[in-house]
Amino acid sequence: MPFIPLPFVVALLLLILLAVVLRRDGGSTRNLPLLALIVVSIWQSVLSGLRWGYDVRAVMVLAPVGAAIVPPLAYAGVVQLVRGTRRPGAKGLMLHALPALTVCLLILASRDAIDLVLVGVFVGYALAILRLMLPGADALRLAPFEGAVPAYRAILFTAFCLLLSAAVDTFVFLDFLWTHGDHARSVVAIGNLGLLVILSIAAAATGSLPEPAVVASPPPALDAAEDAGTMAAIDTLMQAKRVYRDVDLNLDRLARKAGIPARQISVAINRATGKNVSQYVNEQRIAEACQLLAETERSVTDIMLDVGFQTKSNFNREFKRVTEMTPLQWRERASSIAI
Repeated sequence: MPFIPLPFVVALLLLILLAVVLRRDGGSTRNLPLLALIVVSIWQSVLSGLRWGYDVRAVMVLAPVGAAIVPPLAYAGVVQLVRGTRRPGAKGLMLHALPALTVCLLILASRDAIDLVLVGVFVGYALAILRLMLPGADALRLAPFEGAVPAYRAILFTAFCLLLSAAVDTFVFLDFLWTHGDHARSVVAIGNLGLLVILSIAAAATGSLPEPAVVASPPPALDAAEDAGTMAAIDTLMQAKRVYRDVDLNLDRLARKAGIPARQISVAINRATGKNVSQYVNEQRIAEACQLLAETERSVTDIMLDVGFQTKSNFNREFKRVTEMTPLQWRERASSIAI
């Protein structure tokens, strides 16, 4: 029976993940950097399989280049969720290509410095991603509200993985320095392989872009009166027009419907309710779901779809967050009270 290295199995699983994501996002504007991140992870897994499974050492010349591409792709994917699908300028492209170009030069000139450069690249981009996420889930202006919180957590996990990868590279560098690489093989094979899988899953979890972004003007300074006006306008949209039923509703789309800058909406909701916008919108959805569960015999799935959710997992998670019950428990309680 032929020997199949574990990294090849991982590469096959990642390929299946890529196919699932492409099929899932078929009708949406795809987040190309995050898709490319999965492709690079597949490539890195294949190289790892050739190196550690069949001792083909020559292929490892390419591995540092692939590693240098991973952080810029992760960062670019997050930027698209935050700022939209605008293409970066020539300076931006050159800046993000710089890590890979530097590694290429070091392969020819000084291979010993590659590990240190990669550590700096991974740490730098991890911190840049965390900086983008400082506003919380509301930073993801283009992510539908239903999945904004999971996407936010996946992005934070991505930044953590980049930092962890930097720690693995640092350990390998010190291991070669102190023990001539006695532990490097197992650490690289298990550590980086696991990180590639986690990064790919996190990239898939952040989802696609429902539509191109509209550039919003900077909001004016907000005060209590302006907050109240903003909340009144948003509440009108929620109660009168039930815009929360739009499954693709996100912060940018809500801002266009209200005619109010996205940042102003985010700040007003946070000040008035202590919640982010995705939590506020999902609570409007859950409120109607509770009413329908109590007053009708319709199925939970039909109600879930009507109020703006697309997946049972997100619906059940948000329902329990708001009511501390499952939908069926809520219906049973409502029935017992009515009797």
